[in-house]
Amino acid sequence: MPKFERIKFKPIPVRDLLLELKNLSELMVDLAYSAALFNDAELAEDVLALENRIDTLEYLLEMEMMIAAQGNPKDAETLIGVAKVAEATDKISDAAADIAAIVTRKIGVHPIVGAVFEKVEKRVSKILVQKNSPLVDMQIEMLDLQAKAGIDIIAVRRNKTWIIDPKKWGHLMAGDILIIRGPSSRIKDFKVMAEGRNGGTLV
Repeated sequence: MPKFERIKFKPIPVRDLLLELKNLSELMVDLAYSAALFNDAELAEDVLALENRIDTLEYLLEMEMMIAAQGNPKDAETLIGVAKVAEATDKISDAAADIAAIVTRKIGVHPIVGAVFEKVEKRVSKILVQKNSPLVDMQIEMLDLQAKAGIDIIAVRRNKTWIIDPKKWGHLMAGDILIIRGPSSRIKDFKVMAEGRNGGTLV
């Protein structure tokens, strides 16, 4: 029989739960398409891990809504919209996981799909920051990657924790995994810097 993780309740504002659900589902879609396009098993596994996180968040949200309603029909009615948004977000995450399964189950992507996505100007990539990188200890927001290189950092994975909110990123650390979106050529330059190799540039 499958083992189920016991979820311990902790009070989290409904607004914060909804925001994280939204951000994680968007991240899942980006990662899933990239995993399928580049046949990247690691990205695909990240998508599946995020699906588990979304399931946990949805469960916590349901508990928060039950506590908030407290048997009051009017309060319950106002929370119906929240429940619908959470349900739709869960469907998005499930769809992203289905796309990632193309890679994990080794189904493979038809060449025509790859040909279509080759025309996409901006791509998503996963980059590991090495300890000898000049980027270590630099504040992420101060890098101004969008203005200098047309690159967006979508999320940071630090110590197995996904950080979506840019306000919480702080300084880059060795071992950080960055999920970035941008032109292929600029992603390659940034990856060189992140890995501590010579030749990378932000301008």
